[in-house]
Amino acid sequence: MKAPVTSAQVDRFVHDRLPPRSQWPQLRYDLPELQFGPQLNAVAELLDRAGEKGWADRPMLRSREGVLTYAQAREQVDRCCRLLVEDLGLVPGNRVLLRGGNSVVMALAWLAVVKAGGIAVATMPLLRARELGDIIDKAQPTIALCDARLLQELELARAERPVLKTIVPFHAPADPASLEARAARKEPGFDACPTAADDIALLAFTSGTTGKPKAAVHTHRDVLAACEAWPRHVLRATPEDIVVGSPPLAFTFGLGGLLVFPMWAGASVYYPDGPYTPEGLVRTIREVGATICYTAPTFYRQAAPFAREQGIGKLRISVSAGEGLPDATRQLWKEATGNEMVDGIGATEMFHIFISAAGADVRRGAIGKVVPGYTARVVDDEGREVPRGTIGKLAVMGPTGCKYMDDARQANYVQDGWNYPGDAFSQDADGYFFYQSRADDMIITAGYNVGGPEVEDALLKHPAVAECGVIGKPDEERGMIVKAFCVLRPGHQGDAALVKALQDHVKATIAPYKYPREVEFVPALPRTETGKLQRFRLRQM
Repeated sequence: MKAPVTSAQVDRFVHDRLPPRSQWPQLRYDLPELQFGPQLNAVAELLDRAGEKGWADRPMLRSREGVLTYAQAREQVDRCCRLLVEDLGLVPGNRVLLRGGNSVVMALAWLAVVKAGGIAVATMPLLRARELGDIIDKAQPTIALCDARLLQELELARAERPVLKTIVPFHAPADPASLEARAARKEPGFDACPTAADDIALLAFTSGTTGKPKAAVHTHRDVLAACEAWPRHVLRATPEDIVVGSPPLAFTFGLGGLLVFPMWAGASVYYPDGPYTPEGLVRTIREVGATICYTAPTFYRQAAPFAREQGIGKLRISVSAGEGLPDATRQLWKEATGNEMVDGIGATEMFHIFISAAGADVRRGAIGKVVPGYTARVVDDEGREVPRGTIGKLAVMGPTGCKYMDDARQANYVQDGWNYPGDAFSQDADGYFFYQSRADDMIITAGYNVGGPEVEDALLKHPAVAECGVIGKPDEERGMIVKAFCVLRPGHQGDAALVKALQDHVKATIAPYKYPREVEFVPALPRTETGKLQRFRLRQM
């Protein structure tokens, strides 16, 4: 009998802050493809073994600068691993903060951190110093790899946080201390850290409804189990596929769709020079010969006129997730392109999509059926399954599940082994799931999660605002918009100029996409007898 594999992560910071076992989700590995050995490094599996699969010379990462094959990407990842370990002192289990938009260097950096046994903490380029500070406080990274164009906010966050000792810039061509320059001076070749399957690969930060970020923990096994579920059974990508899309690599939607899943299939990904516009995405699809696209429903809706006018080239799969897909948007895209969208619901806590449908399995108005490897049901407040056609809470179980780091909200998300993503659903007699709404106060606008209290906190820092309440207001274009109700301090006039001033103030305080698109001035806010804000009454207003 073989001895059990012990953890390679000598830095136990995250391991020691996992939830108590009684609060863990039940993890199920029922399918043959979900059987993994006790020792597993996700990047060794996805990148180092590409040669064995005949993909060494196939394209992997594409950009305007050129193409890296799987073999070339591996060499660059290995040099970066050496830099992390030999020069920056990375010890397995250390957290490394990554800050940048979607790019070849960002992808290589993520792969290097995980291959070397570190824990990747990817952050969105839109985040401000305050939000980055919250993440640093929680994750305690000692090293950051940051796009040189985004250094300012990170330096502001670091000023009060000496734990972040080292920031290495990338995308700084003239700087001999840049990540690319320093890695290029390293020898190729690096043996992947012999991590256990249950060692930690990443912390994925997600906005909470309270506004305080939660760190969802995912292991090497989680990453590969996710590859063997939705990509294998629903997406079915091939090595010939070229993938594009807009979700950031800092979202697990983007990390899966625009890095990990293409690597699992031997496909390639194209990264643009900057954020996509709807027209730019359609143009890129044509120019690079993209066959698979990932974005949120709002973006498809905005891109449809350009797709109709210009065509979509070789695009064969359009994946929609991140927010509810209105049937009107699905039909608009189908009329414009002939493409039937692949809808899906996933969650940062679950890593990726667990309910979906593609092609002939699509049923109008439904998201789809449960992905093989997962089980889902619609339940009442006591966790009992409700009759088909009845609206209830979605509960999910499978090979991935929620493990928050050091967070009391674990007990809300996982109950009796089931994951509760916070959505209201119904299920029909044939097993199709129909999304109804969020079951909590999360605002999902154009694919981004926004916690109302975080926006309230930003507004309350403005001298004109005495009190405020923030909700999500239904919107045909964006799914929801952020709407603020503000009670003003004496001496301030609630006019259009103040609306703009408050919006600009929020954009400067937290990530700009969180700003309230509507501001309504009210004499008082609805509160309970104990003074708690009644957001449901704001929604009724």
